[in-house]
Amino acid sequence: MIRKSIIALVGISCLVLSLVFAGCANKPPEQPPKPAGEQTIIEEWKSVPIPPAPELKPVTADPKTTALLILDMQTALTNNPRGTASIAKVETLLRAARAKGMLVVYSLTPTGAVSDIVPQLTPAPGDPMVQSSVDKFYKTDLEQILRDHGIATVIITGTAAHGAVLYTATGASVRGLQVVVPVEGMSAVDPYAEQYTAWHMLNSPGTRNKATLTKVSLISF
Repeated sequence: MIRKSIIALVGISCLVLSLVFAGCANKPPEQPPKPAGEQTIIEEWKSVPIPPAPELKPVTADPKTTALLILDMQTALTNNPRGTASIAKVETLLRAARAKGMLVVYSLTPTGAVSDIVPQLTPAPGDPMVQSSVDKFYKTDLEQILRDHGIATVIITGTAAHGAVLYTATGASVRGLQVVVPVEGMSAVDPYAEQYTAWHMLNSPGTRNKATLTKVSLISF
């Protein structure tokens, strides 16, 4: 009996060892880490430090030469927590702009309709409207509208931060306009997109000399 047990244990041990060695034989060899100079940004991703938050600055806007842009604030696009939260902020700014008689310009996505705009931000009769993809200057008369009204500064709000806000702000900047972005008036589903957009505004060669980040409460007319 004892002899049979010993034989059985030896057999099991041999089976386990054979499985282990087979696994080791099939395991792909570990790749040595790449030298620092050969790593791409993807491999460095987790080690890249987050830059410090930018300073939000007060802005005094001249109502005669400033326009408020409300971009793609459509119900379907703001149906998320961050988009919903931005509506009240944009509404506050819209009321202040209308009280000063400022130009307010709206935009829609290529498939959007005026009825898609959230009710709190409904355009007034005569408010200009453009319709395009992310860059609202592309194949629209936005530039001409702003020039006809003597606009030198645009306050840009809307969604998505990394879409219509980012591209239209860049388009305005390269056309010589000053750009003001109240950070709680731009939104994206992913907060990283808002963070990136804020960084881009102050660091990209296309916008860094023309853009100011602020808050609605820091804007006066």
